[in-house]
Amino acid sequence: MAKVGLFYGSTTGKTADAAEQIQSTLGGDSVVDLLDVSEQSAADLAEYDYLIIGCPTWNIGDLQDDWDAILDDLDDVDFSGKTVAYFGTGDQVGYADNFQDAMGILEEKIAGLGGKTVGYWSADGYDHSESKALRDGKFCGLALDDDNESDKTENRIQTWCAQIKSEMGL
Repeated sequence: MAKVGLFYGSTTGKTADAAEQIQSTLGGDSVVDLLDVSEQSAADLAEYDYLIIGCPTWNIGDLQDDWDAILDDLDDVDFSGKTVAYFGTGDQVGYADNFQDAMGILEEKIAGLGGKTVGYWSADGYDHSESKALRDGKFCGLALDDDNESDKTENRIQTWCAQIKSEMGL
C-alpha cells in the first residue's frame, strides 16, 4: 500500500487536531505520515504519490504562515502523477467573505503544477457568502468550522476520509 503524506500548517492547534483525527481515521501512522509543514520543505511533498494538505484560513483570506513561507517553493515540485486531497479550517460566520480561502489558494497552486485533486466536498449546509475554495458549487476539499460547528467535525472527517480512501484507492 502506498504511503500518504499529510502535510498541515497550524497556528492555534485546530488544524493540527483535525490532521491527527484524519490520520487516525485513515489507519494511523502505518498508512499516513503526519507532517507539520513548519518542519518540512516544499521538496518533501515530492516524496509522496498521495498527499493530504491541511491549512487554516488566516487573517482575512490568507494562508497560514507556515504555508505562506513555502508557497513560492512549491513551483519547484513536480506534482504530476500525484493525487491530492485538501482540508481547511475556518470561521464561516466571522469570515463569511473568505471562508476556506487558504484551501482554495493551495489547491489552485498545486493543481496548476499537475496535482490531481480528489475529495471535493459539498458546500450545502454552510453559511458563507464567498470562498476561493469553491469549484462548481463544491469545496475543493473538506471544510471544517470548529468555531461554529464543532459538533459536526467528527462526522465530517469520518465521511470525507471514507470518500478519499475510495478516490485514492487506499
